[in-house]
Amino acid sequence: MTKIFVLIGVILLGAILFVLIKAATLPNDFRVTRSIDIRAPREKVFTLINDLKVFNQWNPFAKQDPSTLITYRSGAVSGNGAAFDWQGGGSAGSGSLAIVDAESPASITMKLDIRKPMEGHNKVVFDLQSQAQTTTVTWTMTGPYPYINRVFGTIFNMDKMIGGSFDKGLADLKALAET
Repeated sequence: MTKIFVLIGVILLGAILFVLIKAATLPNDFRVTRSIDIRAPREKVFTLINDLKVFNQWNPFAKQDPSTLITYRSGAVSGNGAAFDWQGGGSAGSGSLAIVDAESPASITMKLDIRKPMEGHNKVVFDLQSQAQTTTVTWTMTGPYPYINRVFGTIFNMDKMIGGSFDKGLADLKALAET
């Protein structure tokens, strides 16, 4: 019986050691990118991202918890300086999002600060490229990937978790833009 417990302990210790070593080999920064082709002019798509109130109509993170309170900061709701804070329960957490650079109609750069459930300070970029009668929208988020997050990342694939939300959001943006 003791041999079984020792064997289980060795296997468990080996698994933990594997996760810790694997996490140490992951990069210090993360990047999640998704793209979609939308049959709409680039200018129209740009306004659906650049106006934060419209942005939150298709933003999957704003829609994940209906009880989330979104507060738009005074001033513009679109373009450079536009920002909002959110406070939600569960996985919605709390944080803020601000447009730091909007180059009409080509790109929008945002600063995402998450306070809860896990602190994060990330950069979000929407790149819009025209091709014939379509606009290719590329949504990218980058940021630091602290060691504790990398430990979780060895178990839960962050690209798939966040990327799935990006895919859903881009599909909703496409539906809105093509109407």
